[in-house]
Amino acid sequence: MTELSPIIERKSKSILIIENDEGLVELLEELFNYEGYQVRCYKEAVDISSLMEDFTPDIVLIDYLLPGINGGELCAQLKREPSTKHIPVIIFSAYSQVLLSLGSYGCNAFISKPFELSSLLDQINKCLENPLKVFTGVGFEKRAAATEKVNG
Repeated sequence: MTELSPIIERKSKSILIIENDEGLVELLEELFNYEGYQVRCYKEAVDISSLMEDFTPDIVLIDYLLPGINGGELCAQLKREPSTKHIPVIIFSAYSQVLLSLGSYGCNAFISKPFELSSLLDQINKCLENPLKVFTGVGFEKRAAATEKVNG
């Protein structure tokens, strides 16, 4: 393990990433390979279940703003299906207020871009430890508003 993540005994985990920023995909792919994950990345998706026909991830990371369909809708597709609703989903976006105004889509966590890699790994570990916990946005609104004031 790296200094970025706490030492957690785990079997090799798999992660599905849907993100259209090639630079971020390369960074995340390198990070998760180093952390021992099996990684599968896609730039876009219309039907997330088709991506999972031969690859069932332990966790899914989805960018909110994607071509064609937003990441929230992809998350909702997963959470509607009995065979995949148990898989934790983390949505990330630079536009946190959009997600907060539209709802969480049943995601397990939300991370604002830009983010620290250590924070992402911490959130992934929390979701894997408690995959039934759903993101409610409680407390997040204040952090998002403060970030917007600083960046705005």
